[in-house]
Amino acid sequence: MTSRSVRFGVWYDFRNPEPWTQSYENVYGETLDQIEWAETLGYDSVWLSEHHFCDDGYAPSPLVIAGAVGARTKKMVIGTNVLLLPLHDPIRIAEDSATLSIMTGGRFDLGVGLGYREEEFYGFRRDLSKRPSTFEESVEVIRRAWSGEPVGFEGKRISVPDVRVTPAPEHRPQLLLGGMSQVAVDRVARIGDGFLCAVPAHLPMYTEALTKAGKDPADGRVYSGQWAIIDDDPEKMWSEIGDHALYQVNQYIRWGAFGPDLAPFEHRDDVIAAGMYQLWDAATAVSELTTLSAWPQIEDVYFWAKLPGEAIETSSRRVEYLASRVMPEVKARVSS
Repeated sequence: MTSRSVRFGVWYDFRNPEPWTQSYENVYGETLDQIEWAETLGYDSVWLSEHHFCDDGYAPSPLVIAGAVGARTKKMVIGTNVLLLPLHDPIRIAEDSATLSIMTGGRFDLGVGLGYREEEFYGFRRDLSKRPSTFEESVEVIRRAWSGEPVGFEGKRISVPDVRVTPAPEHRPQLLLGGMSQVAVDRVARIGDGFLCAVPAHLPMYTEALTKAGKDPADGRVYSGQWAIIDDDPEKMWSEIGDHALYQVNQYIRWGAFGPDLAPFEHRDDVIAAGMYQLWDAATAVSELTTLSAWPQIEDVYFWAKLPGEAIETSSRRVEYLASRVMPEVKARVSS
């Protein structure tokens, strides 16, 4: 049997909500410090999310943050999960991503998604209804731009002349796609280099979609975001930080991220009861993550490292606990 490995990562959105609001300079400073420290603990990747026009300052500029992370780390793979591609000029994204790849020695991967909030499309003067076609054409434009050859693209939504993006990346970033519906996962299989998977239940959907797309499921790549609180006493930790998770989940629900039928939760324990977050100690985490990593497509598992408004102290406790008590054991089991 050929040995394999799985990466572990940290995931951030840089939110700063009431009633825990502090200086944004402090939020960004302490979070960047934590990312740099996480690399020394053995974390392999960092993932950055994007949203716009949010009262809590949800990170609107993940590529700028990625540049700062790249300057402060040496080995970590840096990825977006996700950049909302239909809101952006694909040539500009291709240039910025190529520059990030060059500056980090090929440590940058571009993760993209459709977006879904009407406020964002309105604010950027984009048509929400045209996002699927805009998205697919943007992916094609970016691939052409990274080739170093003239783009010369004429699509239904996007037109690009024979411009040539320079410098082209020496190590082309992966184009990773997110999605939760069947249509979205089918799109990932057709045109993506890998799947940013938010829910483990979507893994069979992805492998089936690869088969439908005429691809070998064994060649799939999955980057699995985890919604779990891992601590020696996870229930006690939840009593300290559960309200931050409640805020996070309810914001996504109000935006429609999980569909139109889910109502916001009233209490933090309702989040656990609904299975939106898991509470694991080290032994449970090792078992769950080893089982998940049995899927050969799994390349990376990453966790929300700092919940919206959470104190850096509890966040860092969880980051260190995962690194010391869980990651080595899972990696050892997976490699063997």
